[in-house]
Amino acid sequence: MQNHAHDPPAQPSPDSAAAPRVVALIPAHNEADRIGAAIAALRAQSQKLDRIVVVADNCTDATADVGRQAGAVVVESEGNRHKKAGALNQALDRVLHGLAPDDLVLVQDADTTLVPSFVASAVEAMTADVGAVGGIFYGEPGGGLLGLLQRIEFQRYAREIARRGYRADVLTGTATVFRVSTLRLVRQARLDGLIGGGTSYYSLASLTEDDEITKAVRTIGYQTVSPDGCQVVTEVMTSVSKLWHQRLRWQRGALENLRDYGWTPITAPYIVRQGLMGLSVVALALYLVFTAWMLARGRPEFKPFWAAVGVVFVAEKVVTAHGAGRKAQLLAATLAVELAYDLFQHAVYLRSLWDMARRREERWCET
Repeated sequence: MQNHAHDPPAQPSPDSAAAPRVVALIPAHNEADRIGAAIAALRAQSQKLDRIVVVADNCTDATADVGRQAGAVVVESEGNRHKKAGALNQALDRVLHGLAPDDLVLVQDADTTLVPSFVASAVEAMTADVGAVGGIFYGEPGGGLLGLLQRIEFQRYAREIARRGYRADVLTGTATVFRVSTLRLVRQARLDGLIGGGTSYYSLASLTEDDEITKAVRTIGYQTVSPDGCQVVTEVMTSVSKLWHQRLRWQRGALENLRDYGWTPITAPYIVRQGLMGLSVVALALYLVFTAWMLARGRPEFKPFWAAVGVVFVAEKVVTAHGAGRKAQLLAATLAVELAYDLFQHAVYLRSLWDMARRREERWCET
């Protein structure tokens, strides 16, 4: 698909002195046990929201009732067959109708809670050249060893965002704030054929609608950021099966989005990053083969240089796990468990490439 730059982003009106309204949308499918905490965290924001809307999508539990009891407005999707993206498109058609271009829409997952500074930090970061502000996500407690590994992973990702000057390479689906004019421009770009994914705000063709809309927002000329004050706590997968399906969807979706957008100034860094991921798969495989060969020889040799490299590598793992707690650092120091987790991630990457090569359809699996 060919991509072309859209018109430059519209600048906020200089005479709009009033603060923007902020409306929150929480798409939820059978989230009765979590939606109350998500709404409570929104009500605890230092900057109050104008409206909280629960988008109940094909629910068979009490999600809608719990949402109403918590004081939110509840809208129910109608005939939606496109999961989260379809439910959000229906809700946005209703909500955006009464909002001004400079007003803001917060889209967050029902299994996520926001720190009290989230909305205020997002509003402050929404400068003229920024079209959307994404959250920085951390894993919730629990989940045993698998949960701890995910919290370490998320902690390192947060450190990477800070190292990049809080630029958001993905507007995480856990929580992102959009300017209304940005969403309207994305929809218009789809209608004009400048980007694919259907004719509405969120793409109906992507397995990872948050990754795709990031590329859409950046393609029409806006920056995306994730400031430090926009932290969220989200669910961790509690079984290998759930984690496998979640990561396969993330990885497959990211690869397919790059395929659909093609090589552009926006996608080039993402494509390079995926290539480096492939190199890391090869490098780790060669390392394991070499190690196995050395052990099979029965004469492992001590090399001071490689021992020093190993110490530095372990130290880096321990330091970058700092924010996840003492247990996380002790786990990182063992190296072996995280090595197994890396192999799991590499298996996801290879399976995604294989399924794409076979043009195998990836189905949404509820996690």
